[in-house]
Amino acid sequence: MNHEIMTIEEVAEYLRVSERTVYDWAQKGQLPGGKLGTTWRFKRSDIESWVNSQLGASPLASSAPKGDGMLAKLLSPERVIFFEGSEKENALRTLCASLATSPLVPNEQELVTAIFRREELMSTGIGFGIGVPHVRLEGVRDLVLALGIAREPLVDYASLDHVPVQIVCMVAASSSQHPQYIRLLSAISSRLKDESIRSAMISAPNAAEALTLFTGEEV
Repeated sequence: MNHEIMTIEEVAEYLRVSERTVYDWAQKGQLPGGKLGTTWRFKRSDIESWVNSQLGASPLASSAPKGDGMLAKLLSPERVIFFEGSEKENALRTLCASLATSPLVPNEQELVTAIFRREELMSTGIGFGIGVPHVRLEGVRDLVLALGIAREPLVDYASLDHVPVQIVCMVAASSSQHPQYIRLLSAISSRLKDESIRSAMISAPNAAEALTLFTGEEV
């Protein structure tokens, strides 16, 4: 029987990872769950949504419109960056620096540490040439988003389908913003599943045009 409330053991079996990995992800706020007393428990629906966001296969993807305004609201041309070079570390640090210009992100080093720790657990290359590094942090006051585009593939950015990553969307949110966080990850994966949009973004002459392609709305 598939119970709605799952234990660490059940989540580990479902995700095909170790129980220790599930525990670590939950402790760090990277996996949706909560404690009942001293015991971790997880809602199956939350875990399924989390998996969809990691794999870029949100159930909303096929029916989502070009945008519900969320992407356009959170992103501006100043946070659309064309990377120099082809190294993952430089790309992630560049996007962290961009997010840290927001007053909603008070501590850049904390963000950098969390982003790279997340990558150590599992690469955020979700397939289709897309990377979505994302964290929830206590100090972040609201959702923030930055978009990076590589004209040439980021050669060391591991991806589920082994397609080289060229578009990177970095998301940071408050630790209390799980529903909004999942909704944003779903919006990103839905929009970027269109290969023609991805190709046009990579070829875009400037940040404003890349932003318009990404959000589906005029800047």
